[in-house]
Amino acid sequence: MLHKDFLDEKNLDGYTTKLYGIYRSLGGDFLKCGETQPKAYGVLDEFMNSLAHNISQFKRNYSLGLKPADENHLKDMTDELLNCKSISDVDKKTIADARNFINSAVEGNEEYADFYDELSSKRPDVVASIIISSNSDYIFKSDGKPDGAIEEEEETLQDLLDELDKLVGLEKVKKDVNSLVNLVQIRKIRSERGMKQPPMSLHLVFSGNPGTGKTTVARLLSKIYCKLGVISKGHLVETDRSGLVGGYLGQTAIKTQEVIQKAMGGILFIDEAYTLTPKTQNDTYGQEAIDTILKAMEDHRDDLIVIVAGYPELMDNFIHSNPGLESRFNKYIFFEDYNPEELHGIFLSMCENSSLKLDGKADEYLRGLCEDIYNTRGDNFANARQIRNIFENVLTAQANRLAGDDDITDDELMTILLEDFK
Repeated sequence: MLHKDFLDEKNLDGYTTKLYGIYRSLGGDFLKCGETQPKAYGVLDEFMNSLAHNISQFKRNYSLGLKPADENHLKDMTDELLNCKSISDVDKKTIADARNFINSAVEGNEEYADFYDELSSKRPDVVASIIISSNSDYIFKSDGKPDGAIEEEEETLQDLLDELDKLVGLEKVKKDVNSLVNLVQIRKIRSERGMKQPPMSLHLVFSGNPGTGKTTVARLLSKIYCKLGVISKGHLVETDRSGLVGGYLGQTAIKTQEVIQKAMGGILFIDEAYTLTPKTQNDTYGQEAIDTILKAMEDHRDDLIVIVAGYPELMDNFIHSNPGLESRFNKYIFFEDYNPEELHGIFLSMCENSSLKLDGKADEYLRGLCEDIYNTRGDNFANARQIRNIFENVLTAQANRLAGDDDITDDELMTILLEDFK
């Protein structure tokens, strides 16, 4: 199907790997649509069928006989393709030239290798569009989704703020985020009217115990910042020390840069960021990651936001360990532990999302349990994560209780009893 002999002969593993990566990513996006949107599978099938066709087309057009590369033309084309919103905005000749250059690079022509490497690493969506543009009616946008694909209804800024407001607890966090939104909106108005204003950092420190909603709020904030024009894409890239630090000297900068590139246009969320702080003079890897991130924050200040997160005291020590961190991270949002009423509300929310309910005795027990959990909490209190663990244990107990019943009613399936907590 994929012309294996030809591909092996021409050593095209890199080309097919890139194609597979593009289609695999695309498949993941469509599968997130769920079974409620079956048309998405038809579109996905169209793309997957075109994979074999693309390689077949490449085989037929393999010998191109290109003239020597014009460096100025390559540079102009690279800039245009890297900065376009969609290749539907690019003229057909440029797309045709780019396709030929990509094919030539795969063939081993070093004159076009840098062009292909840069374009495929920074804009795989454009590479995908160039590859399939002669074979398909679908063209990829800069967000990686194809024109003509099924679109979810776009969320407004107010929708996102309403979603934030519906989160259980976090009242101080909600107030802080709304203040940030107001600040950005007023700065935008001042800028539009030509008024001077001081520079401002929108990078953030999220401090708090585990399970307090830091990642959830960061994901919402990435979309909010996008709606406000602070960043261009509005996605969230989560990482920690293991995702940034390499195993040998020099690898860390490369590994960190790869994560940064994925986060461009969105928010880079670094959990337990204090683990990057060098513990000894010989621990240079963490510092290398910090230096690389600080440079990226400076170089891409208009389209990259970084949020560092972790335990309050450790985050304070981390920020104050480096003058570069102190100057860039001057906004803190503190996530308090959930109180007993909020822990109870989180459990009920999990039940509601799973078509479950508690009977009176079970609800009364849950309230007391939440009081006990809160009053005896330690430094490693897991908040919502601990409630999630309790919820899953209760579901298992309910399943064991009902498993021997041959005639289970809907109400029994939906009801959690006191004995399910024992």
